[in-house]
Amino acid sequence: MRVVNKAEDLARAFQAAQAEAKTTFGNDAVYLERYFLEPRHIEVQIIADHRGHVVHLGERDCSIQRRHQKLLEETPSPAVDEKLRREICRVAVEAVKAVHYRNVGTVEFLLDKDHNFFFMEVNTRIQVEHAITEMVTGIDLIKEQIRLADGQSLSFKQQDIKLNGHSLECRINAEDPEKFTPCPGMITKYRTPGGFGVRVDSAIESNMMVVPFYDSMIAKVITHGRDRQESIARMRRALDEFVIEGIKTTIPLLKRILNDPDFQKGHVSTTFLERFLAS
Repeated sequence: MRVVNKAEDLARAFQAAQAEAKTTFGNDAVYLERYFLEPRHIEVQIIADHRGHVVHLGERDCSIQRRHQKLLEETPSPAVDEKLRREICRVAVEAVKAVHYRNVGTVEFLLDKDHNFFFMEVNTRIQVEHAITEMVTGIDLIKEQIRLADGQSLSFKQQDIKLNGHSLECRINAEDPEKFTPCPGMITKYRTPGGFGVRVDSAIESNMMVVPFYDSMIAKVITHGRDRQESIARMRRALDEFVIEGIKTTIPLLKRILNDPDFQKGHVSTTFLERFLAS
């Protein structure tokens, strides 16, 4: 990829990209697309049945990423007001209707600083971060996915879906929180947090070996609160209570992010972590 900021640099960058493509793939075909400075990553959860009924379950903000891998997600997005929510969800529903989609899925967008949104892709599967949508809607997405696979129709309509409060998810990875190198090994002690508004999705337990052959995520911590502040407060407490010994994890990094003033104000983008780590 070549990012071009000045028109006079376009030809040279285009030729360099062609040469790289030819060397790497044996094909010098390239394409141009718009580059966004500090966008937000906004995705809309949808469910569609075989009868053509499609509903959305609101948006998720997945802007805090490292190398395009999400670290922390929340819903609703602090950057999306009710007017924008109606429009971006309407577009997501129309998109999946147009291709006669059937399943749960996620329609993903980039949101620029002027609150213009641009289609990115559709993930035709359940997402890691689906749990925060479950927390604010009370709908079990896995159960609904199984019902759809069984040929059943949606059991609810759009007007039945109510968004309640705020939910946050932190991905716990077996990685060095400073170098981001994988940290496989034996977990000697594992104790999950609990309490009202706290959920942990994991298959890990004490005396279990984390192997280096798969994705480094070993747990998800999800919190729910009446508003964003309460959800963040519960996540802080949950991460403080989470005990994982024997390997390094990203818990210390996630704690730092939660305490960052820009994060607390909701002022984040897909470049947030890069700036955060450099400060």
